[in-house]
This record gives sequence, C-alpha cells and structure tokens, in this order.
Amino acid sequence: MNTSKTALILGATGGAGGEIAAALLRRGWTVRALVRDAARPGLLPSIDWRDGDAMNADDVARAAAGVSVIVHAVNPPGYRDWDRLVLPMLDNSVAAARANGARLVLPGTVYNYGPDAFPTLAEDDPQQPLTRKGAIRVAMEWRLAEAADVRSLVLRCGDFFGPHAGNNWFAAMVKPGRRVRSLLYPGRRGLPHAWAYLPDVGETVARLLEREGELERFARFHFAGHLVDEADLLAAMRGATGNSALPLRAFPWWLTRLAAPFVVMLRELREMRYLWRVPLQLDNRRLRAWLGDEPHTPLQQAVETTLHGLGCVE
Repeated sequence: MNTSKTALILGATGGAGGEIAAALLRRGWTVRALVRDAARPGLLPSIDWRDGDAMNADDVARAAAGVSVIVHAVNPPGYRDWDRLVLPMLDNSVAAARANGARLVLPGTVYNYGPDAFPTLAEDDPQQPLTRKGAIRVAMEWRLAEAADVRSLVLRCGDFFGPHAGNNWFAAMVKPGRRVRSLLYPGRRGLPHAWAYLPDVGETVARLLEREGELERFARFHFAGHLVDEADLLAAMRGATGNSALPLRAFPWWLTRLAAPFVVMLRELREMRYLWRVPLQLDNRRLRAWLGDEPHTPLQQAVETTLHGLGCVE
C-alpha cells in the first residue's frame, strides 16, 4: 500500500474533480492533475499539472507514478462517444492504481439504478438501469469490484451542482451567463429530488480518504446531499437572486425531443427524464456512521454560490 499523501486527479478542471482537489489541498495533500495543456492560463498554481490525456494509458501511468490516490472524475469531451470511451478510460486508471498500490476514487451517480430500487437507495440495492448511460455506470463499478488487486472508493450522489460544475441539470434550469429570469423545473411538482453540492462532495471524499486504512477494498457510500422539491429550490433561488417574484416554469421537454438528434447535451438530459418522475433519495446512514455527519452547506448558500459561478448573479 502506498502511504504518501499524493493524489492524481483526472478531471481536475471539472466540477467533482476540482472540488475533490481543493478539499485534499486544504488537508495538506500534494495534488497532481492530468490536463491536455498544462501551460494554459488560469490553472490553479497549487496543483502540479501534468500534460497528458486520460484516454492514453501511458500518459496516465506517467502522471500516477508514486501517488497513493487516483481520482477518476473525467468524462469524454462533450459527453460524446460514452459507449466507446468511458470504460477504456477507466481501465487506464485501474492499471495505474494497480501499479502504484493506490486507491481509486470514482464519484458515482444514481444512473445505475432503475425504478425498482426507488425511492430510497441503499449501497447494496440491485442495479437495473433503464438507460445506456446507466448501463455504462454499472459496468464501471463492476470493473472496480472485479479488480481484486485494486482498492477503490465509490461515492454515489444525486445531481451535481456547484460553482465550477460543468454540464448538469442545475445549469439547464437557468441560462449560464445571464441574469436569472425564471426557474425551469424538469420534475413533477411536490416530488423530492436528490442534489449533491460539489464542495460538500469534495469534503466528503477527503474525509473518507483520511481513514483509508479502515476502508474495504471495494468501498461504497451514498451521499444524501439536499433532498428538495421545486418549492424548496424556488425559495432558495429567490433568496439568492433577491427576486421574490421569480417565476417557476415547466422545463421544455418538447424541445429536448426536437433537438436531441443534433445537440448531444440535450440528448443526454432527455435520457435521464425518468429520474424526475419519481421521488428519489440516497440513504446515507453508512456514511454518517463513518464520518459522524455529512458535510452540508445550507441550500440557499449553495444555490447563491452556484449562481455566482454560472455568471447568473453579480
């Protein structure tokens, strides 16, 4: 087992990877990150940036030399070619973790579950996804479970949001870069939905890694996050924008149907529609038993910080 406090982050310029990197830095870790252009402006100077591509096994192996943790928080560019690229990318990280005796961390989702497991999801519930992306998520976790000589950690979460998040449902409900004029809500009224504020997710991963020696070989935890309906989210957004009359509007699902053949992001969002038709929450009792509590930023503060990050409020 590698006991150094050095982590390699794949996807450090994204939401989950960036927040995990920030949390590890706060705890005194040395953080490396793989990026296609390590000389590009705007990269955080406290991170050791390495040139390379997560889709290239040799690049990942070189960047991972001597690390004790590898965070696999990377997706194919533009969400394209998921079925062709996701598993080979993960295989590169698994090989690097094996070579260095490192723990591999995978920020997980609820896509691996189908309606048979709803409304409350436990770590060991059966995974029978309805979608292509869900099947890939199941295959990713299966890869980790079957890698008997690699230690891994999966933290499953609801829909991500945060100040540096990339493509996600929160950004689809407003218009990034513009003042918020309404909340386009995709779910049924009155149904609670699970959201994961990414700075809290990063903090959770960092706390779990501080107890690395106690974790199972294939460790899985559920992150409860914010369980809210459209009224809760609208109230938080009204408070964050200072607009007490901010209207709630129905998300234009008809538009995703028309544009899905041409816009990859809308096609991906449409595939996940079933998650908005039922109440959904993650059972975090196991996580709380380990950590004592779950990092939790108040909803309005989290929404306001996210809107700042999206350029929607001054």
